[in-house]
Amino acid sequence: MTENIAVQPLRRSELATPATSETKFGKAAASNADLVFLDLEDAVAPALRVEARTQAVRGLNDQEWGSTARSVRINGIDTRWAYGDIIEVVTGARENLDTIIVPKVTSARDVWWVDVLLTQIEETLGISKPIRLEVLIEDVAGVANAESIATASPRLDALIFGAGDLSVSQGARVDTNFRPRDEYPGDFWHYARMKVLTAARIGGILAIDAPYPDFRDEEGYARDARHAASLGFNGKWAIHPSQIEIANEIFSPTEEEVRRAKINLEAYREAEASGLGATSVNGQLVDAAHVKLALAVLSQAERANR
Repeated sequence: MTENIAVQPLRRSELATPATSETKFGKAAASNADLVFLDLEDAVAPALRVEARTQAVRGLNDQEWGSTARSVRINGIDTRWAYGDIIEVVTGARENLDTIIVPKVTSARDVWWVDVLLTQIEETLGISKPIRLEVLIEDVAGVANAESIATASPRLDALIFGAGDLSVSQGARVDTNFRPRDEYPGDFWHYARMKVLTAARIGGILAIDAPYPDFRDEEGYARDARHAASLGFNGKWAIHPSQIEIANEIFSPTEEEVRRAKINLEAYREAEASGLGATSVNGQLVDAAHVKLALAVLSQAERANR
C-alpha cells in the first residue's frame, strides 16, 4: 500500500486581528497561530474600510511573520469595497500575502469572481506563487451550495463555518455566543457543521470551525473545539490570542494517538509482507482503513512539530 498522502497546510488556529489595530500586528505576528488574518470586514467601521487597506499592507510588509500564514479577510463581493480590497492589498503586499479569506460566500460564482480577479492581478504584477483562498460559509445559501463552493477553484485551501451571520440568515434564536436561547437537544449547529465538513472533504480541502465570541470562557472554547475536532474539523478561529494554544493542542494528535498510529502501521507492514491484507493489534482489527488513518495522524503530527 502506498504511504503518500496529500500534504495540506496546517490550520489548527486562525487568529483574527482588526486591520485598523496596528498596535496588535506585532503580537499577532509573534503568536503561535498557524494563520493570522488582518480583518478588513466586520472588525472595521464602514467609514474606515478604505483606509484599513493601507494599514493591512503595512502590517503584512513590516512584520516578521515567520512560518505563520499571512492573510486578509476582504469585504463580501456584494459590497463596494471587495474589488478595491483585493487590488490594493495584493498590489501593496505582493509576496507577503499568502491567503485571502472571502466572507459570506453563497455560490461557486463568488469564488470564481475572486479567482479570476486574482489571476489577472498576479499576471500583471508578475507574482509567480498563486495567492490561496479560504471562504466563509455563513449564509443559508452557502450551506445549501457548500459542495459546489468547495470545488470552485484550485486556489481553495479551506471552508470556514461561520455561525454568526448564519444565525441571522437562518433566523435562529441564539444568544451573543451563538448558542440557542432555549433548550435544544444536541448540537444546535450540527447540520451546518456537517455540511461544511462534508463539502470540504469532497473538495479535498480543510474545514475550519467557527469563532467563539466569549474569549474569557476558555473551557467553553475548548469544548467547542473538541467537538469540532471529533467530527473531523482541522482547526478553529481564534478571536483572542488566549485561544490559540487551546486550538493548537486540540487539533494536534496526542502522544497516545501518535504511538497507536506507529504501532498499527508497523503491524500492518509486517502482515502485508506476509501476504495478508489485515492483522490485529491488542485484539483489534487493523486493515487498510486504519493505515490511512495512521498515516494522516503521523503527517499531522510531523507538521505540528515544525
